Amino acid sequence: MAVRFQLLNGQNSSGPRRGRLLTKRGSIETPAFMPVGTQATVKTLDPNDLKAVQAEIILSNTYHLYLRPGSDLVREAGGLHAFMGWDRPILTDSGGFQVFSLAALRQITEDGVTFRSHLDGSEHFFSPEKAIQIENDLGADIIMAFDECIPYPADYSYTQRSTSRTSRWARRCKEAHQRPEEQALFGIVQGGMYKDLRLQSVAELGELDFPGYAIGGLSVGEPREVMLEVLEYTAPALPQDKPRYLMGVGSLDYVVEGVARGIDMFDCVLPTRVARHGLALTTQGRLTIRNAQYARDFTSLDPGCSCYVCQSFTRAYLRHLVVAKEILGLRLLSYHNLFFMLQAMQEIRSAIEEGRFTEVYKKYSSYR
Repeated sequence: MAVRFQLLNGQNSSGPRRGRLLTKRGSIETPAFMPVGTQATVKTLDPNDLKAVQAEIILSNTYHLYLRPGSDLVREAGGLHAFMGWDRPILTDSGGFQVFSLAALRQITEDGVTFRSHLDGSEHFFSPEKAIQIENDLGADIIMAFDECIPYPADYSYTQRSTSRTSRWARRCKEAHQRPEEQALFGIVQGGMYKDLRLQSVAELGELDFPGYAIGGLSVGEPREVMLEVLEYTAPALPQDKPRYLMGVGSLDYVVEGVARGIDMFDCVLPTRVARHGLALTTQGRLTIRNAQYARDFTSLDPGCSCYVCQSFTRAYLRHLVVAKEILGLRLLSYHNLFFMLQAMQEIRSAIEEGRFTEVYKKYSSYR
C-alpha cells in the first residue's frame, strides 16, 4: 500500500486522535498541519527551510500545476519531488476547489467540467479521469479524488445532485488511478450543510474503501457554528482506521476544534499568506510588525519561540524589512509562522498523548 495509518491512542470514533501516517518517503505524525506549496513552492521558502521548521509533508495544487508549467513537464522532470527538490511526502489536491472558485464560465456535466483559465482565459476540461491522470503525472504520495465543491449557501436540491455526482466521480477516479501502489487516493466527502447528505456521502465513499478520507466543502463562507456542527456528525462517521483530513482549514482556533472532533490532517495558506502582509503568529497572539510601535523595539519577534528568526533578529529589523518591502522580511516571517504552527501541532500531539488536550484546547480555541 502507498500509505498505512496507525492510531496510537486507541480506536477512537470521536475525540482527539494521535496517529502516524506512514509513506514510502517518510512518516507524518498526526494531528498534522501541511504547509501549502501551491505552485511547487511554499512561497519565499526553500526545501531546507521547510525541513528546518520540521515540515513532514507539503501540499501542492493540481489545477495550478496543470496550467503552469504543465503536468507533462513535471513528469519529464521525474515527478514533483525531483522537480522541486523535496524528498519528503507531498499531497496534491484534485483541482476541484480551484475549478469551482477561480475559473470563469464553468459548465458542469456528468462527464466533467469545462472552464476557462484564470491566467489567460483559455478553455480547458477536467473530468475525473483527467484529474487523476494529471495527479499520476505529478507523482505525489497522496492524491485527491476530483469532486464538485459546493458553495455556501446552496439549496438542498442542488446539493443533493452535486453530492451524488461527486460519489460517481469518486468511483471513476478510483478506476482511472494508474499508480495505487505508489500514490494513495483519498476520497472527499461533500454534502453541503445538510446532515443526511453528508452521511450519504460518507456511506457511498466508504463503499469504495479509500485509504483516507477528506471533508471538503467547509471553510467556504459558512458561519463558524455551522462548520463545527457539520464536523460534529461527519468526522465520527468516517472509518476509524483511516486518516481524516479537513481541507483548507489552518487557523489554530479551527484546528483545535477539528482535532477535538477527530480530524487528523489540516492544510491552509494562512501562515504564509498573513506573513506576506507583515503579520506574525506568536505565543502572545497575532502581531502586526509594520506598526510604528515596533520601530525601536530591539527584542525578539516572539520571546517564547526558539526558531532561527526569533533567535537572530529583532522586531525593529523585521519591521524595517517589511516597511522597505524587502523580500527577506516576507521570508523570515513566513519561516517563523510555519515554525510556530508546526510547534503548536507538536504541542497538541503531546497533549493528546498525556491526556491533557483540554488544556491546549482552551489555549488555542480563542486564538485569533
